[in-house]
Amino acid sequence: MRILVVEDEPDIAEPVTLLLSREGYEVAWAPNLDSAWEEFLAAEPALLVLDVMLPEGEDAGFTFARQVREGGYSGSILFLTARDSLEDRVAGLDLGGDDYLVKPFALEELLARVRALLRRGAQHKGGRFQRGDLVVDLVARKAYWKGEEIGLTLKEFALLETLCLNPDRLFTPEELADRLFPGRDTAVRMVRIYIHRLRQKLAPEVVRTGAGGYGLGLPE
Repeated sequence: MRILVVEDEPDIAEPVTLLLSREGYEVAWAPNLDSAWEEFLAAEPALLVLDVMLPEGEDAGFTFARQVREGGYSGSILFLTARDSLEDRVAGLDLGGDDYLVKPFALEELLARVRALLRRGAQHKGGRFQRGDLVVDLVARKAYWKGEEIGLTLKEFALLETLCLNPDRLFTPEELADRLFPGRDTAVRMVRIYIHRLRQKLAPEVVRTGAGGYGLGLPE
């Protein structure tokens, strides 16, 4: 699942994005509203982790939340801010926020809230992907092939989830490496290893190799 972190402080944004990436999520970071809109429109996230005070103004995060909700965004919004007054909390929730976490915070608590929001959103949308003999439960994070549950590691499931959420797209090895193993020198080689593992555990046809990349290989 894709998460967009809108946060102008690198000391906060970097550990948050690293943590979420290590958990297998696709994470984008935007330090201001221009880049937030660019990332948001490029691929709508399942979750927005949104600071309230941004370079564009003290209420810029609230404005962004209101605008995306008015535009029909149905994903989850988690406000991440130092503003801890009751008035601010109420304003954020009334604007369409789903949760409100005050800085400073523990990364473990942030991760637990992210999981809860994504789980709630997946349940609301059904949380189930099926194509051919493959069934992926995005809520329970389990995969089934021909009715049999297949044990996958965290990274294996994250790779499969990425392909299922973008079933008609081909990803280059470099794109998958950036999503699954950010910052690692051996990431591209590791992607190929995990592609091989998915094919072994599920079926060779689950992952197709196209012109310059990999994609979901099952017919609709």
